[in-house]
Amino acid sequence: MVAAISIALLAVLWNTLLAGTTSATKCNGGDKAAQRAAKTCRELHAALPDIITLPAETQEYDDLRDNNWSHTVWQRPACIASPARTADVSVLVKKLVRANVPFAIRSGGHSPNRGDASIGADGVLLSLHELDRVAYDAAGGLVSIGPGARWGAVYEELDKYNKTAVGGRVLDVGVGGLSLGGGLSYLSDLYGFVCDNVVNYEVVLANGQVVEATADSPHSDLFWALKGGSNNFGIVTRFQSQTYPSPLAWGGIQVFSADQTPALLQALHTYQTTPNKDPHANLIINLIPTNNTLLLTLVYLRPVPHPAVFAPFYALTPLVEQTAVMSLHALMAQFPPATQPRWTWYVNSFRPDAALYAAISALLAPESPEVAAIAKLQAGSLVAAVQPVGVSAVLAGGDRGHHQHHHNKPGDTWGGKGTGNAMGLERVNQTWFSVSAAWWNEGDDGAVDAAVRSLHDKIRKLAERAGAQLEYVFMNDANAKQDVIAGYGHENVRRLWQVARRYDERGVFQSLVPGGRKLPRVGH
Repeated sequence: MVAAISIALLAVLWNTLLAGTTSATKCNGGDKAAQRAAKTCRELHAALPDIITLPAETQEYDDLRDNNWSHTVWQRPACIASPARTADVSVLVKKLVRANVPFAIRSGGHSPNRGDASIGADGVLLSLHELDRVAYDAAGGLVSIGPGARWGAVYEELDKYNKTAVGGRVLDVGVGGLSLGGGLSYLSDLYGFVCDNVVNYEVVLANGQVVEATADSPHSDLFWALKGGSNNFGIVTRFQSQTYPSPLAWGGIQVFSADQTPALLQALHTYQTTPNKDPHANLIINLIPTNNTLLLTLVYLRPVPHPAVFAPFYALTPLVEQTAVMSLHALMAQFPPATQPRWTWYVNSFRPDAALYAAISALLAPESPEVAAIAKLQAGSLVAAVQPVGVSAVLAGGDRGHHQHHHNKPGDTWGGKGTGNAMGLERVNQTWFSVSAAWWNEGDDGAVDAAVRSLHDKIRKLAERAGAQLEYVFMNDANAKQDVIAGYGHENVRRLWQVARRYDERGVFQSLVPGGRKLPRVGH
């Protein structure tokens, strides 16, 4: 009999498994740039005192500055703007562009990449946490969401109407970053990716103009580009997305010892390569070799205990298990957030391959050099997130794109490889394999990044040798050193540049907004 484990105990377990300061940053733009930013901040504070926080306002400034998930990104901007209305964002963008002051845009601040949602003394941080309104329209079956909302708040509001949305699997993640990066959901096999379900974007452009981008508007090209195009075109101040009936689901977390890694990944291969996989089934595997532990999260979007689709995993015996029939929201809430202060990650994508999985299992052995290097650090933990993405998710996203955008047909260059978004996904079953690390001390940053990057590179080389490697890089799990958008394919990159030139002729979001995944510059 498998022992049951409470949700509270799972939270303790997760953070115990992963457990084993902030420093002032130098001005990276030089004294003149910092002086220009400070002067602009004083002017902004005089004009917009209610939304501008200066460094002199110590406690409020520090609280806002440090409201990022990973301490690796903490910096000291010249000031922090907290716009509460779209009009505020418009004014801020116009003033910052006129003053030639860089700025960063923060939704939920979940990225561990320095600069994605933070900036130094030569720039201004636009924190969108006040733009967090969630409103459901029963007549249209749509939900309007501010970019500063967290997915947990979105689900909580939709619960009142027995509805849900295609959104984040981690409740504390912000809406803006996940949606603009593509977004993977437990509902993706049925309805596509998070971006595929957005039907309307309210966007502040580089000149301060506010436009609405939909499939049938004069801004349909911008509508397409925002589906995976990151912050390269403007600041989205409202997303309007499709909703669906909230399902009762079966699932939860199973815990295994690390010596089960080969068997678990072979079960995953069988699951992924079984013809006509049930699209109501989804899962994620977290391999934690530094702590001799594996976590398997199963999600079945119907109230059916132990559905046949997960049969490959039933031959394995978990150490502990917490599975039951519950709402999808409650199921996602089972997976507790980690509490380590410093994080980094890289991600790769490839086709399922049994021999490749066996080779990866060997790379993740406790005695491997990368695993051992991280394990010896204070709170050093390595987490490999194995995320199966079915061809049904790619096709569902493409179908939604075609329905919303009448001139996007299979093979259409705007869709790229037949999809209705900008991401250029191939129509195959695939695995998005993220290698992450958590640790405690700032002095270990370089050693951790070197170990994680080394492991990532080894996995990529194994996938290339197996002929399984894919070009696509999942933006939401990508390191700043990875060239994400280049993996969308040449035609999609060309189209994204056309959209950027139309809506941001001066290249504001390429030059004054250094964070986020930028459009590739080679050949453009």
